[in-house]
Amino acid sequence: MLAGVFSRRGLTAAMERSFVNEVKKLRLGAGETFRGEGILAITKAVLQSGVSYVGGYQGAPISHLMDVLSDARPLLDELGIHFESSANEASAAAMCAASVNYPMRGAVVWKSTVGTNVASDPLSNLSSVGVTGGVVIILGEDYGEGASIIQERSHAFAMKSQMWLLDPRPYQPKMVELVEKAFELSEASQTPVMVEFRIRACHVHGSFETKDNVAPEVSRNRPLPEPSFDYGRVVLPPSNFRQEQKKIAERLPAAIDYIAASGLNEVFGPARAKLGIVVQGGLYNSLLRGLEQLGLADLFGSSEIPLYVLNVTYPLIPAELEKFAAGKEALLVVEEGQPAYLEAAIGAALREKEKATQVLGKGCFPQAGEYTREVMLAGLTRFFAAHAAALGKRKVQVGEIERIASLRAAAAAALGAPMPVRPPGFCTGCPERPVFAAIKLIEEELGPLHVSADIGCHSACTLPPFNMGNTILGYGLGLASAAAVSSAFDRRTIAVMGDGGFWHNGLTSGVANALFNGTDVVLVIFANGYTSATGQQLIPSSAQARAPDAMTIRGALSGIGADWIRSVDPYDVSAMRATLREAMTSPHMGLKVILSEAECQLARQRRVRPQAAAAVARGKRVVRTRYVVDPDICTGDRACIRASGCPSLTMRDSADPLREEAVTWIDPSCVGCGLCGEMAHEAALCPSFSRVETVVNAGPLEKAVARLRAMVTGGNAA
Repeated sequence: MLAGVFSRRGLTAAMERSFVNEVKKLRLGAGETFRGEGILAITKAVLQSGVSYVGGYQGAPISHLMDVLSDARPLLDELGIHFESSANEASAAAMCAASVNYPMRGAVVWKSTVGTNVASDPLSNLSSVGVTGGVVIILGEDYGEGASIIQERSHAFAMKSQMWLLDPRPYQPKMVELVEKAFELSEASQTPVMVEFRIRACHVHGSFETKDNVAPEVSRNRPLPEPSFDYGRVVLPPSNFRQEQKKIAERLPAAIDYIAASGLNEVFGPARAKLGIVVQGGLYNSLLRGLEQLGLADLFGSSEIPLYVLNVTYPLIPAELEKFAAGKEALLVVEEGQPAYLEAAIGAALREKEKATQVLGKGCFPQAGEYTREVMLAGLTRFFAAHAAALGKRKVQVGEIERIASLRAAAAAALGAPMPVRPPGFCTGCPERPVFAAIKLIEEELGPLHVSADIGCHSACTLPPFNMGNTILGYGLGLASAAAVSSAFDRRTIAVMGDGGFWHNGLTSGVANALFNGTDVVLVIFANGYTSATGQQLIPSSAQARAPDAMTIRGALSGIGADWIRSVDPYDVSAMRATLREAMTSPHMGLKVILSEAECQLARQRRVRPQAAAAVARGKRVVRTRYVVDPDICTGDRACIRASGCPSLTMRDSADPLREEAVTWIDPSCVGCGLCGEMAHEAALCPSFSRVETVVNAGPLEKAVARLRAMVTGGNAA
């Protein structure tokens, strides 16, 4: 088969996107102009800030920042910056201990809020003791309909641990400035600072004037003379009680003073007006677009309504807020998500000052959900309609809302019915698809099974055509989430996790926990060689990450006591089915682990296709494997599509004029993994699938044989 069990020695690096060329821009010096993507701009700001160390864990929408740093290793080494691609977010957060006693600036990166949840233990301790060197936590804020996680915000964690939260306006000069200022704010208040970037900010393109990169004061090039010890900086009694008091008595006032003096928040629009808008920095562009569509702003950012842009959403600055609200009849708080932290805090602050200004927010906007263009427009319209008199001579243009409603109605009428749902799924040839196909076959023998799913590509098992995966409770926690439910059935449950989840959290929270408690459960680990869902980043068991055989999943499992381990090529559906059957019916009590070992097909194709193209160009013999469906045999019952769900399986009209039913067809995206044929055989479906090998640059003997076959069969020997 084209893809199967792969050798750890045979892989080369494969990433979702390489930034090798783009990272050259990170070397730009003072007075030069950077042009590019937001991720690179953020990285450049970190390097201009003189950091001693950088660490993190990948996750949308901030994955590419880790990729950029990985590609920029030569530059980091020149500057003496320590860089780690951390095992998980807790490992990254724990790196910040370097800044507790020493004047070492550090930046850590991860996806919020799930990443912050994983990092919460070290973060809570860090926020208690405080820092000497500046610590900036760069968060990929993943909220809204395009998010891939639970719908929560970072704001609650910032308030809970009293760390300051920045939400920069998506404008590259401002983003870069605020990253640099975040380090200064951290040092001025001796507090870690969180800086969140939404997906639009991460990928916004723009330009800014660069500065020289700054070598850190403390690094491998400039080592510390001796260690420092201060019991007051250890989070144990009685120090921790004093630290709690210091947060309020010293750090918070210092932060407020620095934010106000540095003008981190911004005010736009007329100085005097009866209405005003307070907006999170990250929503500024969307707000301005809404105002422009209502005729209250222009395309260049000039607003007829006063805007108070909170580039720092926690803490609020009472004096700034009071000044902005002065003389205003009402304020609209544009705050995405819930609870309405800012609206409540702003209302309370103004009431405390006995201000009569009305504070509106969720009364005009939805309680939850992303503030898309249409949502923003509708919320602004409600606010201005309720305070039309306060607008004076300004007129709100409501035509855009009517136009959108008209387009929506016209589209609905033209379609006649809602658009069919098109759920995401596994990539063509994905080695995880055959495992779930095999589980479906086992369910036909044993009955319905409870499957504890996990975070990763394999989460797609919850969607058609598999519709399995009863719970997802966290990254690497598929096995742990099967613990209690495993005793509730008269048959074993199945837990799944990827190799990325295994190293992130699954080894300790899942495997060690199951072995310690004697949990009788079946665990399937998808060992595809990368954390594929976030872009094929390397993990400890990746072939390129370490010397051959230095760290393996099997070795880790055996090392902590797992004694029932089977390795299977997932493309061999018969073998996978037999192994699952053995695991589900074995007299062995306790953890049973199945290693599904096959490289991520997306990464593999990105590697082998250029190699094959180069070989063809050199005149080398290359064999391409594809699968086809015989239209004369196909019955058109779609059982093959329902069994595997491969994107390359589709339909087209039959060439037979006497058949009205469309036949199954395999389109050119097929990578030749063979799952469709395997499933047709294993599930006793129709025998319409055939394997075809196309030979490019064939030898003379092969060409002669092909011509002979064509003469006998009446086919084409080309």
